[in-house]
Amino acid sequence: MSFAEDDAVRILDSLDKMNAILVWVDPISDGRDRSILDDMLRDVAKRGTLVFTHPDTILKMGTKDVLYDTRALSWSLDTDRYETLDAFTERFPSKLAVGSPRVLKQHRSNGGIGVWKVEALRAATGSQDIRIQHAAPRDGTTEDLTIEEFVGRMAQYFGDGGHLIDQAFATRVSEGMVRAYLVKGVVVGFARQYADRGDAERPAVPAERVFGIPAAKTMRDAGDDEFAVLRQKLETEWVPGLQGLLDVSDEELPLLWDADFLFGPADETGRDTYALCEINVSCVSPFPPAAPREVSEELSRQLDAAI
Repeated sequence: MSFAEDDAVRILDSLDKMNAILVWVDPISDGRDRSILDDMLRDVAKRGTLVFTHPDTILKMGTKDVLYDTRALSWSLDTDRYETLDAFTERFPSKLAVGSPRVLKQHRSNGGIGVWKVEALRAATGSQDIRIQHAAPRDGTTEDLTIEEFVGRMAQYFGDGGHLIDQAFATRVSEGMVRAYLVKGVVVGFARQYADRGDAERPAVPAERVFGIPAAKTMRDAGDDEFAVLRQKLETEWVPGLQGLLDVSDEELPLLWDADFLFGPADETGRDTYALCEINVSCVSPFPPAAPREVSEELSRQLDAAI
């Protein structure tokens, strides 16, 4: 069933007749958000229908806030959160002054919208020249401006309860990323995504300007040896840790969700480490071949338990 805001009443009546519903809708698209849909889903859930994923769980797990709220877990880079423009204006310049690039993310987005890499070019009294890059175009374009000009641009992200998450830049982003797909707390597959390598129409983005990874996803099995450590970390440490920090029960975990990981520095044995980039709950597509069967079996268990 598709969703249109101007047909909400009819859709709500249809949803009331269902035992369970699975919903995948982008968090922001074409200037719209999920507010009307989420209110409908909350109403349906109160009447006894199983909703995956419940909007309240999405707000806990599926926004950029998860990076800050789970910063105690070992999947985290240095992370901060600015609730107001004043807080951002006061604290962000000192982060840049350390000398390493930062990544700013509006708290709810998709496709790189509202995600910025910011790097200090030089520090000076009362001013700071910076270089910025927006993730959404994924073309390597940068712009130089003053910190004061940049702060003015960021004001748009603080309206209507919005805020910014500030994360250290992952220096190995040019090596791509790994997406882990989970049904509840169990990994059901991975996707390996490489950084832009160019095509017949245009050259590749230079490695030092890779930010955002548009390449196609190569699906890998859950048992792939290359990601055995990542799977073990997720299932035994990170997912339980997330649940404890965010107060998400086993029943509230999304039926199907994914977590994007960038490569961190190698550990003392030379193995890759991983840094959480984001969690996707609102809309999960594409997904590994094993996912539909696992989703179906888990949904059957959930329905049996609800009877």
